[in-house]
Amino acid sequence: MVNLKNQDLFHHLHTNMRYIKTLLFLVLLFAGLISKAQNDFITLGESVFGVNHDISDTYSINFTARSRYFLYRDATIQYKQQQVDIFHFSTLKLNFNHTLSFGVFYRNRDVFESGKNEIRFTQQFNYKIQKLGIRYGHRFRTEQRIIDTRTIFRQRYRFAIDFPLNGQKLDIGEAYFVGALESLLSLSKTSTPAIDQRVTFQIGWQLTEDLKLQTGLEYRLEAYNIKANHSLFVLTSAILKI
Repeated sequence: MVNLKNQDLFHHLHTNMRYIKTLLFLVLLFAGLISKAQNDFITLGESVFGVNHDISDTYSINFTARSRYFLYRDATIQYKQQQVDIFHFSTLKLNFNHTLSFGVFYRNRDVFESGKNEIRFTQQFNYKIQKLGIRYGHRFRTEQRIIDTRTIFRQRYRFAIDFPLNGQKLDIGEAYFVGALESLLSLSKTSTPAIDQRVTFQIGWQLTEDLKLQTGLEYRLEAYNIKANHSLFVLTSAILKI
């Protein structure tokens, strides 16, 4: 007779493989779309350093610096800085599964002569549950993007999963997987509503109790209801808890 622990482990592995296969299918699907739109396709790198700090059991803060740069554009491999971003989030833990966050964001493109600067305000509700070592997350986010005198109101929904790659519990020195699907709707008085889709998958490492490293890819299909733009992001990040 198979014991319950082995049954749970089999179910855990089976579920993990099902989600990975789904994400790989989506990546291949989007790769096919990219191949039909090579002229519009760009690749960018995005490097992130974030610091998290718990003020209390129910209130935490985050400060993040992010650098974005072109790697492939106009059918040419190149390196050119596009922007730097700095943002802050304050998060209130409502209970074990629900959090509410408020953020402020500053983007500088002017110094790199690549576009206009931006100030952004964000409100976010996050719901997470965990079953058999897999964590499922639903994130609802609203944003007010202020670019010059124009304000863009953006609504976002993201479904994400993450799980350890060794067993059901993440230990120091072990790796984990993160995958996400996100839909975005942008509205403004002066522009046609734009719909975006993003697919992300990353591998992370819990190097110490307070430090995580992550790397992966994100595919973005932007304004596909108007004129689709395709881009691939090479992601690297370090998250430090202090």
